Amino acid sequence: MNKHTCCFFGHRKINETEELKAKLTKIIEKLIVEKQVNTFLFGSKSRFNSLCQETVTQIKEKYPHIKRVYVRGEYPYISESYKSYLLESYEDTYYPEKILNSGRASYVERNYEMIDNSNYCIVYYDEQNAPTTRRSGTKIALDYAIKKCKNIISVL
Repeated sequence: MNKHTCCFFGHRKINETEELKAKLTKIIEKLIVEKQVNTFLFGSKSRFNSLCQETVTQIKEKYPHIKRVYVRGEYPYISESYKSYLLESYEDTYYPEKILNSGRASYVERNYEMIDNSNYCIVYYDEQNAPTTRRSGTKIALDYAIKKCKNIISVL
């Protein structure tokens, strides 16, 4: 676990507002300045994740030392051309070996990996709009982060 690392998880669909973007920017900058956070872990498959990646990318102009890392939930082995494509938006990417045979649970396991390797978790969880036909992946990740005593920052 790295005390200078932060991960993000949240719903696929979010209520994207200027207020949310401003709040995210403020939280991320505060972590960089006050807590020396220098590495940000990202998953995929959600608009919240994309918004966080866009926000950190903008902040990186002001703090060029920070690192964006894409933690893949699929594609354990990637071609050099795909890796080059990913490294246009991230400083690094990896596939956690422990999720290799986890099948449909690979995204849950990937989120656990990001939480295990972070001290801070920035979360977008909206109970009112959580899925009703299945367990929310965001809720599963949030419960795990709570169990692991992580510093959880909710943006809702």
